[in-house]
Amino acid sequence: MSYFSNDAWWWPFFFILIAGWLATDAWRYLGVYLGGRIRDDSEMLVLVRAIATALVAAVIGNLILFPSGELASTPAALRIGAAVAGFAAYHIARKTVIVGIIVAEAILLAGLYAL
Repeated sequence: MSYFSNDAWWWPFFFILIAGWLATDAWRYLGVYLGGRIRDDSEMLVLVRAIATALVAAVIGNLILFPSGELASTPAALRIGAAVAGFAAYHIARKTVIVGIIVAEAILLAGLYAL
């Protein structure tokens, strides 16, 4: 069974659904099973949290410095400025994530509108 083994219109969607489920759910179940047994301040959980944070930071950095699609047509200064303003708003709002996201998006959209 492969991605190209069936010509039905629904096959790619089914294949992606099953492949995505198999690749992620086993790890989710293992995380739930082991999560109750690990202390919040354990070294392993601190490491996992640090890796997850680094991955998110890498994705954000990649979107800012090497964008694709419509974002690639925006000036780098606008993308960096929106990220910096969003980060500042996040800290000013006592680490409220939604505030940082809204401010960064508002500045990005205002900059795009002004161009």
